Amino acid sequence: MGPSLLALSARADDALARALPSADLPPVELHRAMRYAVLGGGKRLRPLLVYATGAAFGTAPETLDVAAAAVEIIHAYSLVHDDLPAMDNDALRRGRPTCHIVFGDAMAILAGDALQALAFEVLAEDPLLDIDAGTRLDMLRTLATACGSHGMAGGQAFDLAAVGQMLTAAELERMHVHKTGALIRASVRLGALASGCSNAATLAALETYGHSIGLAFQIRDDLLDIEAATEQLGKTAGKDVAANKPTYPAILGIDASRAELERLTADALASIEHFGPRAEDLRNLANFVAQRAS
Repeated sequence: MGPSLLALSARADDALARALPSADLPPVELHRAMRYAVLGGGKRLRPLLVYATGAAFGTAPETLDVAAAAVEIIHAYSLVHDDLPAMDNDALRRGRPTCHIVFGDAMAILAGDALQALAFEVLAEDPLLDIDAGTRLDMLRTLATACGSHGMAGGQAFDLAAVGQMLTAAELERMHVHKTGALIRASVRLGALASGCSNAATLAALETYGHSIGLAFQIRDDLLDIEAATEQLGKTAGKDVAANKPTYPAILGIDASRAELERLTADALASIEHFGPRAEDLRNLANFVAQRAS
């Protein structure tokens, strides 16, 4: 990840720290759990997509801070709930014990609930977002859709139902278009809407970009699960194979998965060609997703 993206990742961390309740504000244990879940590192891919999309329109980063924070808060909530014993039952996330291991199952559930609500609260109240009410409503709707039964929650339901099953490639794609891809696509759209973009063709091109890198991210994740060590990943390596979950390498094979990763990356890059130099950060993120080592 280049210097400009690293700087934006640090900017996202600052925006998140401002958005979250103080750890000494009652209820203290809940607020500690929320901050633990959000501020414990991570690639910050989704905030970076908000910033990078805004940059393609020449939008100042400070206008995008709250939208960037909102999508990452949603992502953090989803990880807290995914790691719970009733879901993926994982004890390690970003190289640290998962939220429920540190704070207990009940507090982790409450932290996830509160984080989801906080994301909409901060996005609705953002004073630096100088857009009309209809566009702000569209942004809130975009984030809500990415969370629900047609987004992450639906994808997790598909995932739970798929354990031990042999899915087709189309069924696997459907699952990840919901579970992983929905919030990635939403991040790109939020960056465009915050920039005042209402052109249908431009939004469609960015939808293609988000769709392509969302699936590319998942394929790379599946490959890393079998190729990388736990220390490198910061989460439990090999857990998908151990849990008998359907993955791209299991269904397509490793070589075909790598070829699909290359195709999706090429599609993402082609979809933003018309932006020219302004889309440099978007291009760098597409390549990062395809080549990341953790």
